[in-house]
Amino acid sequence: MNSVESAPLRAPAVPLIVHDPYFSIWSFQDELTKEWPRHWTGIAYGISGLLRIDGKCRNFCGSNSFAPAMKQRSVEILPTRTVYRFEAEGVALELSFLTPALPHRLDVLSRPLTYVIFRLSSTDGKPHKAELCFDCGAELCVNLPTEKIVWGKAGSSRYELLYAASANQQPLTIAGDDLRINWGKSCLIVPAPAEETAIAPSWPLRTTFAKTGELPEADDLDFPIEAKTKYQTLAAKLTFDVPAEGTVERFVAVAYEDPSPIEYLGQKLRPYWRESFSSFREMVEAALEEFTALREECERYDRMLLEDARKCGGEKYARLCALAFRQAIGAHKLTADFDGSALFFSKENFSNGCIATVDVTYPSAPLFLLTAPELVKGMLRPILRYAESRRWKFPFAPHDLGTYPLANGQVYGGGEEREEDQMPVEESGNMLLLAGALAVFTGDTAFAAAHEATLRKWAEYLLDKGYDPENQLCTDDFAGHLAHNTNLSLKAILALGAYSRIAAALGHADEAEKFRSTAEAAARKWVVDAADQDHYRLAFDQPGSWSQKYNLVWDRLLDLNLFPEEVAEKELAFYRAHQNRYGLPLDSRRTYTKLDWILWSATLTGRAEDFAALLDPVYLWLNETPTRVPLTDWYETTDGKKVGFQARSVVGGVFLRMMSDPELRKKYLAL
Repeated sequence: MNSVESAPLRAPAVPLIVHDPYFSIWSFQDELTKEWPRHWTGIAYGISGLLRIDGKCRNFCGSNSFAPAMKQRSVEILPTRTVYRFEAEGVALELSFLTPALPHRLDVLSRPLTYVIFRLSSTDGKPHKAELCFDCGAELCVNLPTEKIVWGKAGSSRYELLYAASANQQPLTIAGDDLRINWGKSCLIVPAPAEETAIAPSWPLRTTFAKTGELPEADDLDFPIEAKTKYQTLAAKLTFDVPAEGTVERFVAVAYEDPSPIEYLGQKLRPYWRESFSSFREMVEAALEEFTALREECERYDRMLLEDARKCGGEKYARLCALAFRQAIGAHKLTADFDGSALFFSKENFSNGCIATVDVTYPSAPLFLLTAPELVKGMLRPILRYAESRRWKFPFAPHDLGTYPLANGQVYGGGEEREEDQMPVEESGNMLLLAGALAVFTGDTAFAAAHEATLRKWAEYLLDKGYDPENQLCTDDFAGHLAHNTNLSLKAILALGAYSRIAAALGHADEAEKFRSTAEAAARKWVVDAADQDHYRLAFDQPGSWSQKYNLVWDRLLDLNLFPEEVAEKELAFYRAHQNRYGLPLDSRRTYTKLDWILWSATLTGRAEDFAALLDPVYLWLNETPTRVPLTDWYETTDGKKVGFQARSVVGGVFLRMMSDPELRKKYLAL
């Protein structure tokens, strides 16, 4: 192997159980036995795996120092699965974390349940007796280990369910960024026949199993106690007769029961899976019954998605897409409105904790525009309904709906009270471009028609304020206010073009012509005003400056044809000449960059060679970054260190290359 291209991807962090901002568990190491799995915020979770092979105990998950680690042969990250392969004592273990995150199947996507699959085989041609203990620490259900917990067992003839819960159930009473859930129940589910299960302090349980292969006969009932007091764990024992040839397999499931995940404008919403099931128990029973069929469907989906990614952008691109897939989905919570419509709320992870942020939705949208446009509607609906209420008094689009998980009204900048420090051009442009993309890509105008007056109001605002933006913030707000921002101007011009497409689709020919002609005139003026020899400026009044013009992608994607092709050509040539070791800087002010925007900029011309030229340094960064966290989107192009943010949904933007292919959009829309 002479390059990272031919070697497996060394992910900065590996997704294990990733469903939503609270139920999100990762490995921050190359090997699963190097340390305990972690919540995306970095808090360690005591998830353990021990395998006794003919009486000899080996560790395959977690930092269990009392048992030697199995040899980890590989880890493979796929869109819906993470697969580890281990060997020890003549036995191979394939450990799979399967999360059926199928975007086009909202009923399945919304289920907070991951299958943990154990497949054993002989490597020495001899049969073996194996005993496996898998356990999950009870701390998964609290924000801090000082909080008190209770636990217990339930189930049916089909399964046994072990659960842990906060002793003080107060749903939706905390909001913020670096927080974990402390309501609902964390669950370990063991399909029948359940052999041995136990709820007991983690250290004695694991050491006893390692020595004897047994679990405690009686469950510990000493509760409520602080989670850290004994570090209680929910454990299941599985036995295997490993044949000399062939494989043997069993699975358990890790789930989280959260009856009230989001509060929206004062009302508690229920999870979307409740549209299909009357209870958590019913959902669990269906998930167990459908295991085989869902696994096969996920395997087919993974193969299809990665094959399509390879055709679009090569092997490196496919691996990046696989890594970004669950992270992008898992930074959202899918809920149902009272009319049953999908509401898909994002969280600004390690940013400011905002919920339903429009300029987070915008970069994440390519994944969902490709795979499930209904989820894009689910992101836009809450914002539109809020903007159409009496509470929102501005002529531009909101920035957010609050602080996760409380979507009760904007908190960013001036909130509902003043325009100061908001993003009027940014958010209005984002909403119009995404609404336009939905109409153009799907042919469905009903969504735009339902919100026509609001979209028109925002388009009128951009007519007045969009071309030469005042000293406003944009989505890259960490860089500060910037007047005369040429990339923001691009967004406004293209958003007017998108609205002209919406108006035409709704039968308003005169209105469509009005916005189209205005956008055309603005584009012609932009090419002159922003020109700076071999590139285009960061700001109209700053000669010698430059920036990534990632917003320009919509000119080609929506077939607007407002700008000459030479604009994208000139920019790409400039970008290729100004990259650092780990990628293209965001603009001329700093050496840091944004992962999502590089992939958008790489797609400006549609040429494979341009895309590869900008992707290669990013792939190198993935393999070499010293910051081991779920994908950051804001990092230094010089040393590869994270500047800020991690585990955000914006990595869905890497799918823009695939989304730009009309045939692929048709293919996934038909699923």
